[in-house]
Amino acid sequence: MSDEKKRAWEDEGDLALDRIQRTDKPRQYKVILHNDHYTTMEFVVMVLMRFFQKSETEAMHVMLTVHRKGTGVAGVYSKDVAETKVHEVTEFSQENGMPLRLTTEST
Repeated sequence: MSDEKKRAWEDEGDLALDRIQRTDKPRQYKVILHNDHYTTMEFVVMVLMRFFQKSETEAMHVMLTVHRKGTGVAGVYSKDVAETKVHEVTEFSQENGMPLRLTTEST
């Protein structure tokens, strides 16, 4: 085999790899509602509908989970959005005389 043909054959076997840039998905955070003995069920349902865009049925389900199990997930968001939701709902709850407690937890 001639040197030229040999070189052409060897070049065909080479594999050119392009670097693929990967971006990791941002970590997600759960907004957790905590049960207390003072916040009304109606208020929790209203908060879930107003701040977490839950239907009345979904809001009732989450509220009953919180009532029965002590905690429930209101939604899952990026860190900034989850923290903003906690701040807004906490402020709204205090303005309305309710001690509703929310926290965030990474998924």
